[in-house]
This record gives sequence, structure tokens and C-alpha cells, in this order.
Amino acid sequence: MKKILSFMCSAVLAGTAVFATPAFAEDAKPAAPLVSADDIKKALGMSIYLQSGYTYNGNASTGQINDLRAFDTKANSFGLDLLELGFAKDPAAGVIGYKVKISAGDTAQIINTLGLGAPTPDSIDVTEAYVSYVAPIGTGLRFDVGKMGTFVGAEVMEAIDNPNYSRSFLFAFAEPLTHTGVKAGYTFSDSVNAALYVVNGWDNMNDNNVGKSVGLSVNLTPNDKVSGYVNYLTGPEETNNTRDNRSLLDLIATIKPLKPLSFILNYDYGQEQHLSASGGTAQWSGVSAIAKYEFTDIYSLALRGEYFDDKDGVRTLTAQKLTEVTLTPTIKLSGGLVLMPEYRHDTSDKPSFDNKTKKSQDTIALGAMYRW
Repeated sequence: MKKILSFMCSAVLAGTAVFATPAFAEDAKPAAPLVSADDIKKALGMSIYLQSGYTYNGNASTGQINDLRAFDTKANSFGLDLLELGFAKDPAAGVIGYKVKISAGDTAQIINTLGLGAPTPDSIDVTEAYVSYVAPIGTGLRFDVGKMGTFVGAEVMEAIDNPNYSRSFLFAFAEPLTHTGVKAGYTFSDSVNAALYVVNGWDNMNDNNVGKSVGLSVNLTPNDKVSGYVNYLTGPEETNNTRDNRSLLDLIATIKPLKPLSFILNYDYGQEQHLSASGGTAQWSGVSAIAKYEFTDIYSLALRGEYFDDKDGVRTLTAQKLTEVTLTPTIKLSGGLVLMPEYRHDTSDKPSFDNKTKKSQDTIALGAMYRW
């Protein structure tokens, strides 16, 4: 009996081993990669932004240009507006931060700054490149050194971060785009922070004179419904001229009376010494108002109205008064794709459109953008 039981146990063990082997083989899975794409993205603070669009302009009878526009200058043509590759890391105590943004596409040809070479059809622009350090003083005194986006204005270069697809006249003509220099920022409280800038000037990586421009930005956020900026920038901007200053006052207010409704107001007043036709101080000013309503997480609608007075013609090269009305729905599709269809009506008190033969232009556009 002992021999029979011993034999049966041996047979069971042998059978278990035989059938267990393929079971383990079926359950085996390939080893997960040690480093994933998301890990690399997080470690480098990497992002990719892609924006493309088409603008129809029935007024462009003699050319393919949307006159007096910032970036959407191509009429009746598809275009690669912007391709950006970015890397960013926030600074902390004892840790150096940085931000790098490299741009290509139609926008890169326009924003290519003085000192980075002449714009070409295949321009690549180093739009931002700076390092950051937080000194252990009070709540932390932060320094940024290098090339950075401007602190002026209510709009930014990427349409996905704006209520509208096209940019305002203020963005195009009243304000700078980038600065190269030093920024010192400090947070006084939850409702007040400020920054001081010493920079080469407006959109020039290499200074065109030995003078520097000085800027001050104050941000006030008294509550979650109202916030605002007071920005001021002044300094010599003419080539080999340190006597005549260009100055700009920029005021921004954001009001959110209801959760889905927001208003953005932007006022600019600028002047430059000895630049008017009579040799006096040239002036320009304007105001932009945007109302945006978010119906759902997917659909929203923005309406922008604007007035810009280039009194001495130093910004648009024509002494004129410009107005525009822009209506922009935004549709956020699954997967991160964002669509912005848009209608815009521009007017001037001078013939400034279609080879200076018309006082108005109407455009219909569709912008598509994605950020990873």
C-alpha cells in the first residue's frame, strides 16, 4: 500500500509540473520599459505645440495678404502658423529653473528678433531661453536671466491660450513681443506681486544702442472675481540713439462676475520722443475688450471689440484710427484638439486694406491647435 501511495503522489506531482509549465509561459508578460515617454516629458518639462489654420479674405483682390494683422497675415491659403518645442522647470530653493521655447512656422518668420539673423522662409526662432533662481529672501526673490516673453498685454503668441484665434491691433502694433535681460520678481502676499525688468528693449536680443529699457509690472488680485496688471516700460529704442525714449503704459483687468463668464479689458498708451512728422513726441493708444462665455467644458464663445489710434503713424506707418470686431467660438475635441472658427471685421478711417484701396476688410478663419 505504501508503494502504491508513493507512486500516486509521484504521478500527481509530475502531472502538476507538466501542466504548470505552459501556464506560467502564458502568464508571462514583456517587461515594462524602464523609462516611458511621459517620464521623459515630466523630467524635462517638455511640451510640443502645433497650430495651423486657413483664413478667407474676400477683400484681398490684388494680393494674398490680410493687412494689419499680427500673425494671420496669409489670405486664402493654408498655413503652418506655429510649431513650438518647449522645455521648462520651475525654480525652487537650491534648484535652478529654466525655460526654453523654440518656434518654427509662419509666426517664427514674424517674431524673429534682432540679433538672431534675418527672417527666412524656414526661420527657427529662439523665442524664450532663460534661467531662473529663487534667492532665500522673505517669500523668495526670483531672478530670471535671458530672453523671455513680454510682460505687457492681455494676449500671448499661442492662440490656444487666447479667447480669439487672431490677435488684436494692440498686440500687433502697440506692444512688444519679447525682451532680453533680467527680471526680479517678488510675491508680497496672495493678492500682490511685482516684478522689475532691465532689458535691451523691444524685440531685440542684441541691443541697438548702449541704453537699456526699464519695466515695472504690478499684479493685484483682491479676490477670485477681479484681477489686474499695471505695466510700464520706458527706454531708448532707436538705433544708436540713447536720448529719445519710447514709453508704454499697459493696463489689464480681468473680471469674472459668473463662473462661465469673463471679461478682459486692455488699455495701452505709448509715446516716443522726437519721432512725429513735426519732430515732436509721437503717440499711440488703444483699448480692447473681450467677453467670453463657456457654455460647457467643450464649447465657448468670445467676442472682442477694439479701437486703436495711431495718431502719428509711427506704429502702422499710416496716421489712422482702426477698429475691429471679432467673434470666435472655441470647440475642444477629445484627444486635445482645439478648433477656433472665427469671423473678423476691420475698419480704418484711411484706405489701408487691399493695397490701400479700401477702408475695411472681412475675414473668416479656422484655426486648429494641439498641445502635448
